[in-house]
Amino acid sequence: MRRREFLGVLGGTAVAWPLVARAQQGERVRRVGALMNLPADDQEAQLYMAAFQQGLQELGWVIGRNLRLDHRWGPLDQQRLRQRAEELVALAPDAMIVAGGGAGEAVQRVSRTVPIVLAQSIDPVGAGFVASLARPGGNITGFTQFEYSLAGKWLQLLKELAPNVTNVGVLRDTTGGAAAIGQWAVIQAMTEQIGVELTPIAIRDVNEMERGVAAFGRGSNGGLIVAFGSAATIHRQAIVASAAQHRLPAVYPFRYFATAGGLVSYGADLAIQYRRAAGYVDRILKGEKPADLPVQRPTRYELVINLKTAKALDLTVPPSLLARADEVIE
Repeated sequence: MRRREFLGVLGGTAVAWPLVARAQQGERVRRVGALMNLPADDQEAQLYMAAFQQGLQELGWVIGRNLRLDHRWGPLDQQRLRQRAEELVALAPDAMIVAGGGAGEAVQRVSRTVPIVLAQSIDPVGAGFVASLARPGGNITGFTQFEYSLAGKWLQLLKELAPNVTNVGVLRDTTGGAAAIGQWAVIQAMTEQIGVELTPIAIRDVNEMERGVAAFGRGSNGGLIVAFGSAATIHRQAIVASAAQHRLPAVYPFRYFATAGGLVSYGADLAIQYRRAAGYVDRILKGEKPADLPVQRPTRYELVINLKTAKALDLTVPPSLLARADEVIE
């Protein structure tokens, strides 16, 4: 299903709820909480929730008839996320869908009993959410965003797009714990093979990021890799703008960076993650335990290339790379 169709489902469902509720008043209503790490007006957040709701509908769950869905939205601030988590847990949901790391940590601090499905966790074992991927063992299960080996693919993509790059700045959230360390370690391990030197650039806030990119951009033969983390999500527009300002080719972890003007992205299709998460919520509502549902990896990674940005950087995208692209923005 295309992105606009997902959003149409979300809007259309909202209109139908009162009518369905009146028609099916006798059916038991289950309650699901949704804690997102993006604002309610963020197009990506709306897309993910549309995919989640579509997945639930296909499994027989209709909001207003046998399901109530309570939303709480970002931004990505741990104190506010925890407040929103407390609000949702106070509603006594039968299950919760949680966006990922920061939101997962917020819910975990509030409750160790409410069944939780993580839609996009980077490293649920390293973060302490689950005992193992195969046997989560507690009240949390869900889906990972990628394997750490993907970070090496970002470096390979950068060299394929910009062969002259010999200095690579890695924008990373230094507060990201095991996930930040894991991504950095994989990229670092490949530097000798690829023939580049690395420079870490912290992105705890916009000013720090912009100063770091500006300083790095004064060098020669530079390119950027943006590792995934909460700060990268929050500041994605500023990061893309800084890369463009300093004419630095950059590789990003998700599609929404490329649609915002980034050169290329390679990562999981997060809408699919949310659709799959609906299946786990369905199983929990039908009596299964998160402890018994293995954490699953992505089934599809998508390569998105922004040709307009490539042209602005005077880069020629190799035909072999264009042929592999899932989407080309012109």
